[in-house]
Order: sequence, then C-alpha cells, then structure tokens
Amino acid sequence: MERFICRTLSVAALIWVGAQTTLADSSQIKVLDEKSSAVQYAVVSLKPLFEASLNMPADAEPAVKQSGALFSPFVLPVRRGATVSFPNFDEFRHHVYSFSKTKRFQLRLYGQDETKHIVFDEAGVVALGCNIHDNMLAYVYVTDNPYFKTTGASGSVEFEALEVGEYEIYVWHPDLKDKLKQKYGKLVVSKDMTGAMPTIISLELRKVRKMQLAPAEDDYS
Repeated sequence: MERFICRTLSVAALIWVGAQTTLADSSQIKVLDEKSSAVQYAVVSLKPLFEASLNMPADAEPAVKQSGALFSPFVLPVRRGATVSFPNFDEFRHHVYSFSKTKRFQLRLYGQDETKHIVFDEAGVVALGCNIHDNMLAYVYVTDNPYFKTTGASGSVEFEALEVGEYEIYVWHPDLKDKLKQKYGKLVVSKDMTGAMPTIISLELRKVRKMQLAPAEDDYS
C-alpha cells in the first residue's frame, strides 16, 4: 500500500504523495471549519499544473432530483459544458429556477416522471430554487477543473489514481465567508515520498448556514 505525507499551512495544504509508478493509489483531503468540525457539502477540486497525459472519462449524466419536495443532492459539482437532468419524482409539480449570473433559467411547471435538462456552459455557482416550494434549495457548482468531489458527513474526499505532478487545490462551500477565496494551496503527487496523513484544510464559514429544510405538511400541492 502506498503511503502519503502532508503538511498543513494555515488554510493552505501541501501534500507529498508516494507512488511506484506515474499514478498514486489515492489521496485524502479533509475539510474542517474554525471549530475543527467536519464540513459537509464542500466541493474539493484539483487543477493539474502540467500537461496531463490521461484522458478524462466521460461523466455519467449528472442529475438534480426532486423528491419529497426536496432537491437531491444539495450540492452538485459538474464540469463546464455538462448537461444536467432535473427529474421530478413527486406526485405534484415543480417549477425549478435560478437567477444566478452563472446560469439564469426557468423550468416551468412539470409533473411526476417528467425530466428536463439544462446545459451549464459557464464556470461558477448556480443557486437553485422552486417557485412552488420555498423550502427547496440546492447548488450546482460548475468547474473547469478535471477532478472534483463533494465532502460527506465526515468532511473527507479521496482522489484515486492521480497522475504524478503538481495540482492546485480549490475548495468551495455555500457558506464561505470569502466567496472569492477558493485556492487552498498545492498538491504535489510524487512517486518518491513516504508517510501517511490526510490533508487538513480549514474554511472560514458564516455562522448562519444555508440549509434545505423539509417542507411543512401543507406545502405538498
């Protein structure tokens, strides 16, 4: 098993990764807030600072589902140019919209088992809502970076089979205090380093968090 070592510098992280070939087995990054609590729904993406020789596989069609008057997932990262589907699994209709500068659109009222599609052709953040159910909230994070994942409840993501080289680390979360700060150091994937630790990245988040709440009973219509 390959071993990894990392050094955390304030909010920036520098990772040294050991590997026997041009690929590393895996590299783990953990995102924490100011109280050292795990941060869920953070998008961690990597930008190679070299000419990568690997061809990125085509993504399966990403989707934002509507079920139980909720969006799922709450945060969806996609590559710029991706087509995202919006299937409705509820017995009632939804009207999905976004007024975000990155992508303004409306998917006018449509019902159960109907699906609509939107192409996200600009990088940035797209906040989603529903004109019928005010409790519904979600985000599509559109990136040019080829590697990206969203943290779960543990606050961790793991990237596998990274090509040896240097990468910039980007992190985004709906509650970032500084929306313009998304670079958090560099990741150096190397075949000749040893050690074992996940990278720790600390985010400054707003005290009041954006959330998607379950609807009240009379919101189902």
